[in-house]
Amino acid sequence: MKKLLPFLILLLTVHSSFGQQESAFKDGEWFKFRMSYSGWLKAGEATLQIKEKKHQGKPVYHVVGKGKTTGAINWFFKVRDRYESYFDKDTGLPYKFVRKIDEGGHTKDIEIAFDHNNKKAEVNNKKRKTLKTVDIDTNVQDLVSAFYYLRNNYSTDKIKVGDVVKLSMFFDEENYPFKLKFLGRETIKTTVNGNRVKVKTLKFRPYVMAGRVFKEEESLTLWVSADKNKIPLKIKADLAVGSLRADLTQYKGLKHSFQVQFD
Repeated sequence: MKKLLPFLILLLTVHSSFGQQESAFKDGEWFKFRMSYSGWLKAGEATLQIKEKKHQGKPVYHVVGKGKTTGAINWFFKVRDRYESYFDKDTGLPYKFVRKIDEGGHTKDIEIAFDHNNKKAEVNNKKRKTLKTVDIDTNVQDLVSAFYYLRNNYSTDKIKVGDVVKLSMFFDEENYPFKLKFLGRETIKTTVNGNRVKVKTLKFRPYVMAGRVFKEEESLTLWVSADKNKIPLKIKADLAVGSLRADLTQYKGLKHSFQVQFD
């Protein structure tokens, strides 16, 4: 459970065919997800909220992601995670990223300032009281900003089965290549805002590192709404021990109409 929120946010980055298009989100958008372990045990919940703000005089979107364990799992392994990103309203490039976590007593408190002109990131590890400057890739995204950047800059209208998305992410002190493959279109049944609905979705297969957490590099599957909002609806992960699932349960503040059929 200790990787609950970072995996969730990473898996939200799901769109292909680069090209500027109408914004998929607006100020005030909010998501809530229910996490379950091995299909039945409630493991926790996570939220994402976006607001318009100013950062160093520049208009930005400020996103706060929170994750926590709940129920029986919380009794023996308590998780309280907080992630933040400040990214440019026009370019989508991040200016600041915050990672403050407490996972079963394992804590981190990191702030990253991005300088895209000079391709540098200043990593402030507050727990260890260290300050480090690291080279970054062109147009690199942080773990949170990537979700919103891809929603606005990747069109899914002409996506084909087998298409692969590639993106550079910066996490802690490293650049990470991230990719996922489009598997096809599927209509799923789910419950959101208390209503049982059918939703047309796009299905993806992210590639992850096999080993201690995941069984193999194709252990993840996710579903995103096939509309202008591009909402993350469901994620399934086969872990080294058991499986993890995330389901969108509540939302508000969507920019576009959510295209569903009531079941």
